[in-house]
Amino acid sequence: MKAKLPPSSRMPAVLQTIGWWVRPIAYTERLRARLGTPFTLRLAGQPPFVVLTDPADIRTLLTADPTVLHPGEGARLLEPIVGPNSVILLDEGRHMEQRKLMLPAFHGDRMQRLTGLMEELTERELDSWPLDTPVELHPRLQMLTLEIILRAVFGLDEGPRLDRLRERLPQILTFGDSPISLIPQAQRLLSGRGRFGRFERDRADVDRELFALIDERRQEGSERDDVLAMLLSATHGDGSPMSDEEIRDELVTALVAGHETTASSLGFAFEQLARSPEVQERLASDGDDYLDATINEVLRRRPVLTIPEPRLVVREIEIGGRTYQPGVVLTAGAYLVHHDPAIYPDPYAFRPERFLARKPGTYTWLPFGGGRRRCLGASFALLEMRIVLRAAAERFVVEAAGPRQRSRRRMITITPGDGARVRLTRRASGPIAATESAAAAATQPAAA
Repeated sequence: MKAKLPPSSRMPAVLQTIGWWVRPIAYTERLRARLGTPFTLRLAGQPPFVVLTDPADIRTLLTADPTVLHPGEGARLLEPIVGPNSVILLDEGRHMEQRKLMLPAFHGDRMQRLTGLMEELTERELDSWPLDTPVELHPRLQMLTLEIILRAVFGLDEGPRLDRLRERLPQILTFGDSPISLIPQAQRLLSGRGRFGRFERDRADVDRELFALIDERRQEGSERDDVLAMLLSATHGDGSPMSDEEIRDELVTALVAGHETTASSLGFAFEQLARSPEVQERLASDGDDYLDATINEVLRRRPVLTIPEPRLVVREIEIGGRTYQPGVVLTAGAYLVHHDPAIYPDPYAFRPERFLARKPGTYTWLPFGGGRRRCLGASFALLEMRIVLRAAAERFVVEAAGPRQRSRRRMITITPGDGARVRLTRRASGPIAATESAAAAATQPAAA
């Protein structure tokens, strides 16, 4: 007999898809209020999604045997963009092998060697931000995180190829702005036509550039600190190098996982800071502990992946006293967990101090997923956020430039609804003011 799934809305799958796509946060909160948890979400063209919010259930989910749950199969809708060799889409032995190849690129000394480049690109971007007028920071943060990916991951130098990829890569990502990206059947029907046809042509242009870049770097054979250099030197267990196709897919995976997600997280950070002057003052004066606590609170309050790393059941599993059969997708409801008052008192308040007293919980703080599939680029993203927020806190006072807007969906991520629209004023003690003071002092006559 077929096991009974948790309760679901009675609305047709198409209407559930629209609700989840257009109002991702409000819709899932409404389902939790009406149905309790866990609950089942039915999306057009997808297997049923069961959303778990109990930390004990999430622990079972994240630590399950990789032969029982397949996160790669659960994320198959990303394949048109990232390609079939992406570490996101692989399962069991193939996933672990690819993960081991990539892990050194995003940890330890390599991250430290990229810090200077990130700081240089951040300072250049912040120099261009206008003062004393409303400005949407999210598009500017998208440009910054894209530039960091292109320079630090792809290893591109200034030149025509960087310019072309800077233009083309965001175009293939916009494919995920449409609900059609959820429905493989619709993609097959529309191949070569309309929005999907444009996406296919843009993807082909990007692939030509990336394969040419990979070939040139293989021929060059020089030592570099970027992620591409590490992928080119990596070898499988049998000693064979990664193929061009594998490297292409992992480069684009790094783009998908580290470009829009980090830009949106930073956008939400500025949105929150604009309404929290006391947090801004502490950021400008306190040390790294408070900066890290602020980042942890931003990622708790506004996780850009509301249901990270969905896992397809391939062998029967029991979670929370309920048995799930193959063909069902299980996922943690990160936003719902992050806003559970039993876990985080006063959960809708923005209070970095809650992470000064305790570290983020393994199964209650989920912006990067968890378990064996925790995001490989988490350290990279956190480093970017530290650099950008530290530099901005030294320079600017951030003020709200209008009422708060509801969040929007972009691809699989949630983004600030108004583009993180704020007003920036110069901080009196910031580096600009200090430079001007020094310049003014230099023009004064010396003391007698």
